[in-house]
Amino acid sequence: MTLEELEAIVANRAAASPEESWTAKLLAKGPDKAAEKFGEEAIEAVIEAVRGDKARLTSEAADVLFHLLVMLRARDVALADVMAELQRRQGQSGIAEKASRKG
Repeated sequence: MTLEELEAIVANRAAASPEESWTAKLLAKGPDKAAEKFGEEAIEAVIEAVRGDKARLTSEAADVLFHLLVMLRARDVALADVMAELQRRQGQSGIAEKASRKG
């Protein structure tokens, strides 16, 4: 599965009834709730990374990717826009890119 395919799944689920879809229910609660859920999943992934449990980290990483796409949808940010930003950053070191964001 690609991230683009997952984005399409999120879009399909978002169009469903909140009584039938976790994604629709989460989005109905607003962008702040979607961001909160993404944060929870990210923290759970960090915990599993520290613990060194590869299977649980894999599972939590999947949750992070899914909820990242839900959060982006909640704020009407397309995955293509995120990928374009990553493409724009190609060709410069991470240190230089980070320094360019200061100030």
